[in-house]
Amino acid sequence: MCGIVGAVAQRDIVGVLTEGLRRLEYRGYDSCGVAVLQHGAPRRVRSIERVANLAEQVEDARLSGTIGVAHTRWATHGAPITDNAHPIFSRDEIALVHNGIIENHEPLRDELKALGYAFESDTDTEVIAHLIHHTREEDASRDLLTAVQRALQRLRGAYAIAVFAKSEPDRVIGARAGSPLVVGMGERGNYLASDAMALSGTAEHFIFLEEGDIAVLSCNGVHIVDRDGATAHREVQAQHANHYATELGPYRHYMQKEIFEQPDVVADATERVRSITPALFGAKAQRAFSEIDSLLLLACGTSYYSALTAKYWFESIAGIPTQVEIASEYRYRESVVNPCAMVVVVSQSGETADTLAALKHAQEIGHHHTLAICNVPHSSMMRLTELHYSTGAGPEIGVASTKAFTTQLVALFVLALTLGKERGRVSTDDEAHALRQLHHLPAALNSVLALEPQIVAWAQALARKDHALFLGRGVHYPIALEGALKLKEISYVHAEAYPAGELKHGPLAIVTNEMPVITIAPNDTLLEKLKSNMQEVRARGGQLYVLADAGTKIESSDGVRVIQLPGHYGPLSPILHVVPLQLLAYHTACVRGTDVDKPRNLAKSVTVE
Repeated sequence: MCGIVGAVAQRDIVGVLTEGLRRLEYRGYDSCGVAVLQHGAPRRVRSIERVANLAEQVEDARLSGTIGVAHTRWATHGAPITDNAHPIFSRDEIALVHNGIIENHEPLRDELKALGYAFESDTDTEVIAHLIHHTREEDASRDLLTAVQRALQRLRGAYAIAVFAKSEPDRVIGARAGSPLVVGMGERGNYLASDAMALSGTAEHFIFLEEGDIAVLSCNGVHIVDRDGATAHREVQAQHANHYATELGPYRHYMQKEIFEQPDVVADATERVRSITPALFGAKAQRAFSEIDSLLLLACGTSYYSALTAKYWFESIAGIPTQVEIASEYRYRESVVNPCAMVVVVSQSGETADTLAALKHAQEIGHHHTLAICNVPHSSMMRLTELHYSTGAGPEIGVASTKAFTTQLVALFVLALTLGKERGRVSTDDEAHALRQLHHLPAALNSVLALEPQIVAWAQALARKDHALFLGRGVHYPIALEGALKLKEISYVHAEAYPAGELKHGPLAIVTNEMPVITIAPNDTLLEKLKSNMQEVRARGGQLYVLADAGTKIESSDGVRVIQLPGHYGPLSPILHVVPLQLLAYHTACVRGTDVDKPRNLAKSVTVE
């Protein structure tokens, strides 16, 4: 959610800023802007259109400079209009961009108005810019760093900022608390960004700022102080991120590209699992796994559904009691702490504000063992947990998660096997069989992707509807939830998912011949029960769209459309069944003409509560 790029260099940095914003588009935004110090004064260009439009405006304005900041904004305080777009100025002296939410912005705004500051936007961000300006005005001897430190002490909430001042034309300052920020270092300058990917090819050495850090960037170096103002020495990491991984290639949308990347990323994810061992999760895993008696999984959105799926694996394979909670709800209730439970946080970005807050809360109330399953190795979540597992999905640009979800499922399945083996429930033969299945997953996924033409035909019919029901049973119920989420995220068709056995407890009332009912039908022990539920739908005229494993003996007929998947894939079946649901959502959205990769009102990385 929102993206920051900042730069100070011995060359014109406007191209670096706009290209950085382009690479951060995946985070979601509804306005964007660039500001530089040009001819001794801050100049900016802002747009409520896409970064491509901003780049054209920047070129027309002949913007240039060796110091600047840029931003993609996802509106929180104030509508997505030009006046609310970042960068925000204070009296043509301070230029600032900000991610996050300032909770005490209203009293600060009133205070600053009383001091004579005129507010040109409805944003909470403008409070920060004016507060920094006022702090410097109080004492002319204060430099920008001191002013930023003093101003930040007065803020309550979450932020990542990048700021420069007209009177100090050789430095950019960045700071973070609750929102990610990374420093990139290059031969001819130094840079800031919300994501290292924004600086790929410009910087190859990075410092991932820690909570409360403030970084002072100049052409000559980087100086970091911690929240107490003491010089901080942070690890410098070499990264050679391949930004070409974010190029669209022959695909129509990033979401389509990422759906079709799943066999490859799953192959990468399973290739490193040659044996089941606690060491996969970190050096301390062996001891930690021996000390736990249950699991508490915390996640939001799609990651929550991967955790719900994994609950079935943890209890059936490892025999370990498992609780799954929506992270945004967990810390706002009184919970009973079991210090022998391991907290597992699941996140694509590792910066999800609700999940990070839930993790910290769990640690504060007495949970000692923590594990992060995440797609970003250097994220806040991975740094805060005792154990960690990188899913390795690679950059995911589409807001609606696809390959990140399937690689989360792979990671969680490997965790279930590991805990099962440690608890004596997974034999050597069981392990060998599970590994064979894991390593065959990419081939099975390719078989499912080959069904795309049939799914396109379904999408043509579904695109004419305004509502849909998704049904699943057992371990496939969370997959039905994920399918419904994907459909409503990108096509804006209202969709709900239910355990199929719950139909007669309420949802059956809305089933008519206008209601498409998408049903997951694996060839498992619940198949006959599911067939009965399907009959309940047909008896009310509901239109069934069935994803059926080979051998289920479910045939197409009047009101029943069937797509045949490969044979049942055991406990890994959910990974195969989710792919056609991803394709169905994608092609339905294409028919309806929505913005597939950037659905309205949504952001990729949700870094505010």
